[in-house]
Amino acid sequence: MATNGESAGTIRLSIALVSPAVDALREVDGWAAETVAVGVLRGGGEVAVHGPHEHVFGWASVTKPATALAALVAAEEGIVDLDEPAGPEGSTVRHLLAHTSGLPFHGTAPIARPGERRIYSNTGFEVLAEHVGAAAEMPFAEYLTAAVLRPLETAAELRGSAGGGLHGSLDDLLRLGAELQRPRLIAPETLAEATSVQFPGLVGVLPDVGRMDPNDWGLGVELRDHKRPHWTGSRNSPRTFGHFGGSGTFLWVDPEVDLALACLTDLEFGPWALEAWPRLSDAVLAR
Repeated sequence: MATNGESAGTIRLSIALVSPAVDALREVDGWAAETVAVGVLRGGGEVAVHGPHEHVFGWASVTKPATALAALVAAEEGIVDLDEPAGPEGSTVRHLLAHTSGLPFHGTAPIARPGERRIYSNTGFEVLAEHVGAAAEMPFAEYLTAAVLRPLETAAELRGSAGGGLHGSLDDLLRLGAELQRPRLIAPETLAEATSVQFPGLVGVLPDVGRMDPNDWGLGVELRDHKRPHWTGSRNSPRTFGHFGGSGTFLWVDPEVDLALACLTDLEFGPWALEAWPRLSDAVLAR
């Protein structure tokens, strides 16, 4: 990761190799994963990392915040409108981003009316990507690269699904986290909308965690609010937002304390994560 390079869309990141935050990150040394890279980002620029931060991992569903960011850039550019029709009948771009289009986890046949239930949907993000790509008159992977990945000076690349196909390093993920702390590609007002509850009060299942009432989401990011149990820490504020992935990956941003925590592993998500991730998050927030 460049520590002193700048461009119009990126943030100067400064890596600290010795700090109290690094001590907290050593919590991952006891994990069963073969390879783990983890980093804390403070104030959109100061970084502490532990592990091989240039190693390329599959991000799995941590891809979705990047896809959502591309859709938000497209909305600001006038390529799409958040409330224009997209997906199943009655659904909009906003519904797809907020997992309320009615589409199932996988499959193209709706199982609910738009806005009726919070149904986490990989297909919904693939439909969203197709819609944005068609409106931009280019493959979505190209638009994502031009609108998000290249301006943030990442080397991440989309290999397959817009719902889970990004591959990149911890350095790349921290740059995405920095954008979600100090937005430069979108207006602060757009980020505020994206991290506010969309379609309030909807019940739904948080995949591999449990049924949540309500299961609040923003536009492409999950909102912590007061959910129990949760994959973030007990010290995380209700304003925390982010995403986790089935490949043992996560990114959260807590605006209350101006911190972000990013983690990439090669160990598939499972019960271990619901024990280890909150413990790591609390260790970081205690520093």
